[in-house]
Amino acid sequence: MISVTRLEHACADAWPAQVDEPLGEWRLRAAGGFTGRANSALAVGDPGRDLPAALTAVCEFSHHHAISPLLQTVRGGPIEHALPALGWAPQDDRPAGGEVAVLLGPAVPPVPVPGHRVEVRAEPTPGWWELTVGRQQPTDAEREVLTGGDPVGYGLVTGPDGTRGAVRGALGGGLLFVARLAVRPQHRRTGLATALMAGIGTWGERHGAPACVLQVSADNTAALTLYERLGFREHHRYRYWAPCEDRAR
Repeated sequence: MISVTRLEHACADAWPAQVDEPLGEWRLRAAGGFTGRANSALAVGDPGRDLPAALTAVCEFSHHHAISPLLQTVRGGPIEHALPALGWAPQDDRPAGGEVAVLLGPAVPPVPVPGHRVEVRAEPTPGWWELTVGRQQPTDAEREVLTGGDPVGYGLVTGPDGTRGAVRGALGGGLLFVARLAVRPQHRRTGLATALMAGIGTWGERHGAPACVLQVSADNTAALTLYERLGFREHHRYRYWAPCEDRAR
């Protein structure tokens, strides 16, 4: 069984921030505000100092990089019980949901979907960017986060109307980390999401990844149902915490 610590650090390696500094076994990350993962302190393991001092270091790092202090913790983990008394509260109102389920599953789904040709490229196309970040030219932070890692694969399905579906796959800790799966609304419920998972999974298997990792909002019932059907099971959950004084600003 893969430990929570190993899995979280593997995910962080596959989703690199522009700035990533160690705080003991914690990781202080910043990327211009693009995504919570790349702009939070990964609070897994021993920060090398007591918890109040570690939280102060998180706030100082965040303010230095002009982002709001944010802590990523394992749900029910060893530090969560102490955070409220230290003035931190869960961010239950985040747009992507208050909790994220970390799923493990096979690198290649058992039944690829015929009729969809998935191409995995070494570089993202303008259509891939448009579908995953909403424009054909990403910001510097978006580009660095989504192209960071080695290797990274950019899966897409195109048709006469342009890019219909896209997905990102990256290797970290010997695992395939899959993110940014997106399908245009008019092409949903056609098997395209499953085809993209099969395509990026085959790419990951060729690069030696024995298993696949996904991070999905615990509120996203449709996505969780899809991934359960593809053989994924929940490993653990994480959530974000913020200092109450920063949330009140």
